[in-house]
Amino acid sequence: MEGASSQRFIGRGSHKGKGLAVFTSGGDSQGMNAAVRSVVRMGIYLGCKVYFIREGYQGMVDGGDNIEEANWSSVSSIIHKGGTIIGSARCMEFIKREGRLKAAFNLVTRGITNLVVIGGDGSLTGANLFREEWSSLLDELLANNKITKDQREKYKHLHIAGMVGSIDNDFCGTDMTIGTDSALHRIIEAIDAIVSTAYSHQRTFIMEVMGRHCGYLALVAALASEADQVFIPEDPVPNNWVEKLCKRLAQERKSGQRLNIIIVAEGAIDREGKPITAELVKKVVVDNLQQDTRITVLGHVQRGGSPSAFDRILGCRMGAEAVMALMEASPDTEPCVVSLDGNQAVRLPLMECVRRTKAVAQAMADKNWDLAVQLRGRSFARNLETYKMLTRLKPPKEAFDASGKPAEGLTLAVMHVGAPACGMNAAVRSFVRNCIYRGDTVLGIHDGVEGFISGNIVNMDWSDVTGWVAQGGAFLGTKRTLPGDKKGEIAARIKQFNIQGLLIIGGFEAYQAGLEIYEARAQFPEFCIPLVVIPATISNNVPGTDFSLGSDTALNEITEICDRIRQSAQGTKRRVFVIETMGGYCGYLSTLAGLAGGADAAYIYEEKFSIKDLQQDVYHMASKMTGGIQRGLILRNEKANDNYNTEFIYRLYSEEGKGLFTARMNVLGHMQQGGSPTPFDRNMGTKMAAKCLHWLVETIQKGPANAPDSACLLGIVKRQYKFSPLEDLKAQTNFAQRIPKQQWWIKLRPLLRILAKHESTYEEEGLYMTVEQGEIDSENVI
Repeated sequence: MEGASSQRFIGRGSHKGKGLAVFTSGGDSQGMNAAVRSVVRMGIYLGCKVYFIREGYQGMVDGGDNIEEANWSSVSSIIHKGGTIIGSARCMEFIKREGRLKAAFNLVTRGITNLVVIGGDGSLTGANLFREEWSSLLDELLANNKITKDQREKYKHLHIAGMVGSIDNDFCGTDMTIGTDSALHRIIEAIDAIVSTAYSHQRTFIMEVMGRHCGYLALVAALASEADQVFIPEDPVPNNWVEKLCKRLAQERKSGQRLNIIIVAEGAIDREGKPITAELVKKVVVDNLQQDTRITVLGHVQRGGSPSAFDRILGCRMGAEAVMALMEASPDTEPCVVSLDGNQAVRLPLMECVRRTKAVAQAMADKNWDLAVQLRGRSFARNLETYKMLTRLKPPKEAFDASGKPAEGLTLAVMHVGAPACGMNAAVRSFVRNCIYRGDTVLGIHDGVEGFISGNIVNMDWSDVTGWVAQGGAFLGTKRTLPGDKKGEIAARIKQFNIQGLLIIGGFEAYQAGLEIYEARAQFPEFCIPLVVIPATISNNVPGTDFSLGSDTALNEITEICDRIRQSAQGTKRRVFVIETMGGYCGYLSTLAGLAGGADAAYIYEEKFSIKDLQQDVYHMASKMTGGIQRGLILRNEKANDNYNTEFIYRLYSEEGKGLFTARMNVLGHMQQGGSPTPFDRNMGTKMAAKCLHWLVETIQKGPANAPDSACLLGIVKRQYKFSPLEDLKAQTNFAQRIPKQQWWIKLRPLLRILAKHESTYEEEGLYMTVEQGEIDSENVI
């Protein structure tokens, strides 16, 4: 269902008096609290009377104290908590009409006719059935004198909006369900920890992860951890899997690898539909190879812990969109589920998504494995394809061209330009192994442009990049130096090493370096080779992409540090923290970390602010403190304003807050660039590099690279990977501030303000937000 984007006016108090309730149902997942918080605060901002329904459908049936009116402070300091603060429970009573009749009575007596349900497909299906029966349930309540005619007329329509909370990412229609990214974080943290002990003792570790009916967690974890084998329900291993697995493990031990990781989804099966358990896999390894083998069952660890920055932002955006969907609903409006499509929060027909989700289960029941993988979406299929390629037993002896004939191997090179960013190593590993698998020669250029000029260029082998996925920084080395007047020396190296295609991985400098090389083609014929840039920078300030490699890791680092800083004031009454983030002139990190951390304000270069704005924010903070809030968080991008620097803002809050709160200042610095790459960055780097190789090969086969489309940047634009000519991106670039002229995340800033402002002090007249409807089969980013 593709629709044109529309703009809507959101005015404070514009839906005064409407009754709205939010509840969580089924299994819990990290990020649900962010969604609950967003629903409550957006509802209050619009003038609704907002209720919690505790313990899911059971609380709706039981009524009483389970249905509780929420206020602004009810959802303070919950965004960083895992699980759901309002509880979730299975409810057999609601399955029967008698139970739904009780639930309808409890809602009508409180004037609730708008429901936000956060749960899986079963919870959403139950909500839809409730909506379909609503009219007849009210008729029955009226006939039994439980409600009045006025109530029957006033509350005659029930509107529902759904959000999917599930760590399994098993719902068709959304790129990511709430909780999936956090669960991947828990899995990867556990695997990274286990790798060190496995390496010490030359062990094989078998990890059992959740996913009774969906192998998404197992598959992406395998990609992000260089696992040797993965077992998932959608793509059962062939009948000779025992022989293949043992051959692979034995060969890797002979080549000097000291550890092996095998990941098993709890619902893994073979081609006959028989379960493949962790115990079975261990028996196979021990009986055939006599390797020291251990099993780790992660279990509910995957559901626990603090939600990732991605899940917090996802919950905030989905919650706000769900409230807007309810406020705009008419009696004829089809119930919707709010989902993620690239970087867009969209609404899709609820029951169509449920139907598609059930079709996957049916395909698996019919043992139609190809269809099951296809129905999971294009991203799932590509993840599977990429994983299989990267875990071949050994590279083939010869490569083939597009027509299937043997082809001479190409010589391709990879380098970094700019500051280090997590995910760079994963991209290099993927590029190297994809090249070698094809039969190409791949050259690693160390230390960026300076290494290129000095000839610090080495031939890279399959084993050179083992273990790179999980490592931060850049093993090839990287510097900010641009080609400048050294282009002749670079051209000489290209000729010397017979380089036929070049991949540059880095930030804004990588984009500039690629552009300089492209623009010098007329002067240096050696530059007439295909050239592609993968944007990799924590600042996310490169044109042509919505997301840069490394920015997700940096965002999680900032969010985690902010959590710790705020926790440090747990025993201190009323404290405000002023925190400076990196990003150059780009406010991406400050804005998104502000959303994820529940910040009260985030100051950035792109949105000008004056002393009057700062003063109003101080007064707002004071009013929140007197209203019972204990801690405040202010973020400032490092180059937001030359005069209103971090110390100025800290001193302002310190002075004006005397007697009400104290202030502290933190400059996060290079901590934001460190850490281990997140699953998102590992996976994105792996897939981007594979796509770049495919593009380079195709472009080389077309002949001499003279046209603008032979020098591109690979970015993620809304819902797909896109190769944009560097020449075209110049018009979209603010070179003075090193940022794109248009940045999609700017539209999230009104939401940040709505979720941060106290209802009694928020005086903004209104704002615009954009919504787009997307197709159900979307191009997943991760």
